[in-house]
Amino acid sequence: MNSTVGARTPGDRKEGADSLVYVVFITAAAAMGGFLFGYDSSVINGAVEAIRDRYDIGSATLAQVVAIALIGCAVGAAIAGRIADRIGRIWVMRIAATLFTCSAIGSALPFALWDLAMWRVIGGVGIGMASVIGPAYIAEVSPPAYRGRLASFQQAAIVIGIATSQLVNFAILKMAGNEQRGHIGGLEAWQWMLGVMVIPAALYGLFSFTIPESPRYLISVGKIEKAKEVLKEVEGDRGELDARIIEIQQAMHSETRSTFKDLLGGKLGFLPVVWIGIGLSVFQQLVGINVVFYYSATLWQSVGIDPSSSFFYSFTTSIINIVGTVIAITLVDRIGRKPLALIGSAGMAISLALEAWAFSAKTGSGSDVSLPHAQGIVALVSAHCFVLFFAMSWGVVVWVLLGEMFPNRIRAAALGVAASAQWIANWVITASFPSLSDWNLSGTYVIYTAFALLSIPFVLKWVPETKGKALEEMG
Repeated sequence: MNSTVGARTPGDRKEGADSLVYVVFITAAAAMGGFLFGYDSSVINGAVEAIRDRYDIGSATLAQVVAIALIGCAVGAAIAGRIADRIGRIWVMRIAATLFTCSAIGSALPFALWDLAMWRVIGGVGIGMASVIGPAYIAEVSPPAYRGRLASFQQAAIVIGIATSQLVNFAILKMAGNEQRGHIGGLEAWQWMLGVMVIPAALYGLFSFTIPESPRYLISVGKIEKAKEVLKEVEGDRGELDARIIEIQQAMHSETRSTFKDLLGGKLGFLPVVWIGIGLSVFQQLVGINVVFYYSATLWQSVGIDPSSSFFYSFTTSIINIVGTVIAITLVDRIGRKPLALIGSAGMAISLALEAWAFSAKTGSGSDVSLPHAQGIVALVSAHCFVLFFAMSWGVVVWVLLGEMFPNRIRAAALGVAASAQWIANWVITASFPSLSDWNLSGTYVIYTAFALLSIPFVLKWVPETKGKALEEMG
């Protein structure tokens, strides 16, 4: 008997390494959708005050222009899965890239406020599609041994996209003489901010022509040989391709599509675990995190900080967001989901309370507003701490929990309901902040502090710890 049978030869190891390099490349290419997700979500931050001035609109109307993209997000997320099952994952990426590109051009060259809003909805559809198809594609092409780490590419790409948008906005503002309506090449600075997104959108579309279709989709439409080619490229040729095809086919045949009706049965309509998922999604948004990404430049200007500095602080909070995300990815499997969420809730509550205290010292009105020096320092430090605690906890933990806590038979449908609740809560915060801040900026942050505090007993009493448990154990 040959003693080398089943052993890994140097050639096998080299082939495995080559396969890993290739799968990292295609994962990074697919995660460009996450980059656009983060970029498009945050780029509006630099244009808010200019849009208000250009179209002479009040806070309520401005909020709708900013928040209306979330309607498109909800639509895109709802339709992406079905479209992907019909025409493939790669084509969904191309559709999303096209929508992103059109939105960038249209938003940069609007005729009026209504078509600016329309282009933001179209971009939102692209965001929603990218938010669904990126993680799904990465999961389907990743070798099982590396799936967790490769899946983190999507979240990393989102926070890098947020930071990049703030850096680009800051650079454009400098080129325009620190005026959001300053002119560069015949267009106002805010138009360039929205239009520059065409570059990463085009790159996303181009990358989609360099990566293979998901083997799972290829098998579902009967393209078995093509699926084998892709599996060979991403997992290496170890003589087990036929077995892998059979394994995927059996898994697909054994799956049952969960429906909304499967989620019902509790005293309050939904099953208790579904309400827990909804609660996680809602609390994640009601602490006001998207105020940072959508309105931070406006927020700092509202307390007397000049536009250039306000854009710089928006960029630094984005860097803190990246740092916090890396910390969360490092700790979530070490200390568990619940402890990390509780640490984040306590840190966010303290940070938000300090911001509320600092903003209560705001003096002046209109364009002549300011904070005393001490309160200004507290506000800036607390805002950065808030982002850090959010990013290292709820920003990552909620998505991990939502992917793990539901029983297999309802996971897909329950995730859909939880994600919808998250978009709705996101819209509530985004649409309400301008009017609330006009009413009482400090009071607004007291509300966010209250939600951060309420999240602590919610986690302690109802959220399960999923660390170290197999998905099949979730009852």
